[in-house]
Amino acid sequence: MRIEKLPAAFIGAQQVLQVIEKHGYEAYFVGGSVRDTLLNLPIHDVDLATSAYPAEIKQIFPRTIDTGIEHGTVTVLHHKHSYEITTFRTESGYQDYRRPDRVTFVRSLREDLMRRDFTVNALAMRENGEVIDLFSGISDLRRHIIRAVGNPNERFHEDALRMMRAVRFGSQLDFTIEAATMAAIQTNSPLLEKIAVERIHVEFVKMLLGMAPLRGLQQMLTTDLLRYVPVLKDEIDSIAALIKHPLAQRLADETQVWSWLAFSLDWNAPRIRKTLQAWKSSKQLISAVTSVTSALQALLDHQLTNWQLYKTGAQNLVTAAQVAVVLGHVDETQSLQHRYDQLPIHNKHELNIDGKQLIQAGVKPGPQLGQLLNQLEQQVVAGTIANEQDQLLAAARTQSEA
Repeated sequence: MRIEKLPAAFIGAQQVLQVIEKHGYEAYFVGGSVRDTLLNLPIHDVDLATSAYPAEIKQIFPRTIDTGIEHGTVTVLHHKHSYEITTFRTESGYQDYRRPDRVTFVRSLREDLMRRDFTVNALAMRENGEVIDLFSGISDLRRHIIRAVGNPNERFHEDALRMMRAVRFGSQLDFTIEAATMAAIQTNSPLLEKIAVERIHVEFVKMLLGMAPLRGLQQMLTTDLLRYVPVLKDEIDSIAALIKHPLAQRLADETQVWSWLAFSLDWNAPRIRKTLQAWKSSKQLISAVTSVTSALQALLDHQLTNWQLYKTGAQNLVTAAQVAVVLGHVDETQSLQHRYDQLPIHNKHELNIDGKQLIQAGVKPGPQLGQLLNQLEQQVVAGTIANEQDQLLAAARTQSEA
């Protein structure tokens, strides 16, 4: 098969491959960029592979960076652009079910592609668009199948994260996992405990952002993968019930993913913190999911007050409204944005009074000062006091004397 017109993402790198070939070596585009081109999907990263060893690449190109030279990767600087080029290699060892103990550079494209995870990712393409398919990856693309290259048990022992990648690709592309590959995931699912949660986290979120997220969760249940991930292993019955309810639209980002899960599994704020900390999430994400989940509950209960609008913030309100749509509710994004825009202030810095002015007005420094500022902030948001300094000072004097 030959792709007559390559996407723009390949154009600059074509010259790099041509230069390598002129020096007598093989060079190809490989992996996901080839797969996504065949599927007419957007291309994110273009990977280049070659029969030239790192030292030979450095002889061919005058400007290079040793990006990961021990694993065969050299960055080439060519015409003001940078390209990572990796030598064909084989890997062996994998005592930790994650990283190879030994990497050996080879001249054979077949040997290099044999170490890859799935047939749809084991595709190579020449600079002229000719696709090299040694493991029936094109057939699997046409049949919408995720299938391991060679023996699936060997592939998962090499890197146990590949089991998560299988369900992630199944969801992301709306593909079915081939039977032998699926059986091997179930057999080897306990190996997932060997993998750092940060790596699992990435695949899990990508899975739920895919075209078939509930199928991904179902496959994690069926293969027992869910039994070997933090916190969710204790939610198996709840997740089994959850996947029976179809989503009205796709989830759009990680905050939506965790907010949907947290709301659907009825997590309170401490449970959200515990779960996301176990998944090594950022404080920013934990705060956003906590805020969105609380606002979502109030929104669906028709109890979303101005104070909660104010504390939730514009972005999290939009997220809450969109998760409600995912759950099959009416889209209230515009009305929430309008309500938020109509608030007298949108953060405490817009309050027309501060601690210094209150002290000058006779309020003593200390905890009472902070409490008073908070009361004034809430009253302005509620509309019971205008955000004008004279009214705020008068209210402050009254409340401090009470």
